[in-house]
Amino acid sequence: MLKTHSSILVFVLAALAALAPFAIDTYLPAFHAIAGELGTTELAIQQSLTFYLLPYAVMTLCHGAISDAIGRITTIKWGLGVFVLASIGCVLAPNIQTLWLFRALQGMSGGAGNTVARAMVRDLFEGAQAQRVMATVQMLFGIAPAVAPILGGILLGIHWQAIFMFLALYAAVTLWAAIRYLPETMPVGKRVKFSVGQVASTYSRMLANRRFLVLIASLGLNFSAFFIYVLASPVFLVKHLHLNSQQFGYLFIPTVTGMMLGSWIARRTAGKLSAEDILRWAFIWMLLIASCNVVIQYVNLGSDVWWLAILPIALFNIGMAMAMPVLSIAALDCYVKVRGTAASAQAFMQMLCSTLSSALIVPLVWHSMLMLSLAMLLMTVLSACLMWFSAHQDSRASDS
Repeated sequence: MLKTHSSILVFVLAALAALAPFAIDTYLPAFHAIAGELGTTELAIQQSLTFYLLPYAVMTLCHGAISDAIGRITTIKWGLGVFVLASIGCVLAPNIQTLWLFRALQGMSGGAGNTVARAMVRDLFEGAQAQRVMATVQMLFGIAPAVAPILGGILLGIHWQAIFMFLALYAAVTLWAAIRYLPETMPVGKRVKFSVGQVASTYSRMLANRRFLVLIASLGLNFSAFFIYVLASPVFLVKHLHLNSQQFGYLFIPTVTGMMLGSWIARRTAGKLSAEDILRWAFIWMLLIASCNVVIQYVNLGSDVWWLAILPIALFNIGMAMAMPVLSIAALDCYVKVRGTAASAQAFMQMLCSTLSSALIVPLVWHSMLMLSLAMLLMTVLSACLMWFSAHQDSRASDS
């Protein structure tokens, strides 16, 4: 295990993890332009998020197991290589069906970087240091959702195709950096033979592990409580708050600042506060802010003052980012020998929640700012209830 970590290694891990938010957020300001050029509706373009997220979620079940079998770096090579080609396919798409196809291919390959990066953090670091590194990676990764839509708005000034060329270039440079700077953390002697039966057996054991399921479900719900605003941003910002395509940063800069602040708090408190204390305060904060958000929208203040609609989302992200590295490390520690597979299950749950939000929840609630705030609160309450129930069951088991 490494006693210290270089800044380059952490930056490369963060760049791998950030590929997913770049693939999601960079083209959000271009929905109207893409719809106009491809002769379709903005709803059809919004569904291209679902075509990305669903294959992403499904393939994350395999990326970790594949990396346990053939090595972390080889998995990154294949995943990011295919992502580059798929991004070029999006550039050349002549119609919405072709765009859906290559977005699906992006989703199938793009999760390799995020899944393997999570596993490598836990391969390389132990204890409080692992939590600090995970929080640092998350803090750097958090910059991507703020930069992506702003950069997308700038690239839209050239053409919407320039956005997908940027994604191809970003993936290619990150692939080169991973090969150049990251060590292989899954040596041949520790690799687990890949087979569908073995992977199914491993996931079957994970499904029977209540603690693991609660941890990854809570992680996915917390993230989705924020992410619904990202998915709904073309309507939330333009139609509800009357901002334009170049003002997407009004949402993303404050919310990512909140995420970075929460990650900084998690990093600073690692080893000083117990994981249970960090989670307790994080959940209290998220529930408080989500409730305030509902009140603000109920009295209809957010629609009149745009920053008042965005402030609760940014404040919510402080608690979400505080909890995220603690939940992530705890989940990975449930399966030490197959951390890649555990990271896959974790990423799958997060993206499954995001996919369901994109396909089902967001189209139902994005017409109303109050409904968006209620969706955030309900997801947070469900996450908190899962954590409380799990802790209560563990306490009863230890007492007996």
